[in-house]
Amino acid sequence: MNIKELLRKQKKLAPGHRTCAGCAIPILVRTILAASDKPVVVCAATGCLEVTTTIYPYTSWKCPFIHSAFENAASTMSGVTRAYEALKKKGKMKKDVNFVVFGGDGGTSDIGLQALSGALERNENFVYVQYDNEGYMNTGHQRSSATPYGAATTTTPVGRVEQGKKVFRKDITKIVAAHNIPYVAQAAVHNWSDLLMKAQKAFKAKGPAFINIFSPCPENWKYPNNLTVEISKLAVNSNFWPLYEVENGIFKMNFIPSNPVPIEKFLRLQTRFKYLFDNPTHKKTLETIQEHIDSDWKKLLELCHEKQPTFTNYGTD
Repeated sequence: MNIKELLRKQKKLAPGHRTCAGCAIPILVRTILAASDKPVVVCAATGCLEVTTTIYPYTSWKCPFIHSAFENAASTMSGVTRAYEALKKKGKMKKDVNFVVFGGDGGTSDIGLQALSGALERNENFVYVQYDNEGYMNTGHQRSSATPYGAATTTTPVGRVEQGKKVFRKDITKIVAAHNIPYVAQAAVHNWSDLLMKAQKAFKAKGPAFINIFSPCPENWKYPNNLTVEISKLAVNSNFWPLYEVENGIFKMNFIPSNPVPIEKFLRLQTRFKYLFDNPTHKKTLETIQEHIDSDWKKLLELCHEKQPTFTNYGTD
């Protein structure tokens, strides 16, 4: 599907919603939904997407939509798909329908992990999308298990005793891949063609599929709202957020930067990491972050049977 065909498709998420200026969520939601040629039923866990698109008495959804609590979106959609299968078996439902769940990292990696894991193990037939903005943004920027090491949040503040989050983020993509489901992918909001391709594969999968999407948050990461796409690019080009997929257990890398940028360039644009550059004593924290990214990148290349690219220094663009 080219971009002209994409633009001609009916939008299932209407304009006029109340997401923040520069929010990545509407971009990724519209791209995911455009990948389906069949009618779609959407379920959303409580979070930024739900509260900004369903403020009573209005809705931005032009397709069937169900709101679930933080913890049970996967369970809710399991019930919906089972009811659909029963109706088809009885001949009361003729249409082929796709089912997709959207949840933030709080409602997916944390509170909703048990329900998600159960649905994956049962081989429920729906696509689960995590929009990863790396914290509880809807409730005031508390840390989640997806918040990166060193980030300042309202629950991991910077002060004389502690300086930001002191543990590394949970790798939910590999946790889901360990469930041995048909399709798992990691994507970023700036690369719409890669995201669209992965969504199409996810909808075609026989069984559950999962896509983890990098979703910058200008409101709580504190960067100018016109830099969302730029920050997404830097996340990928610094190897902070690799683009890869796992099809039937086979890891495949989708993009390898020929000359990756240093993580410092990605972090400098965000006020949540500002303290790292205000004081030279935080140099060790920056080095720790870079070393961890380099180590994870090397391990992922090995899983994908890719060779480490040859470069002498980190790039500047």
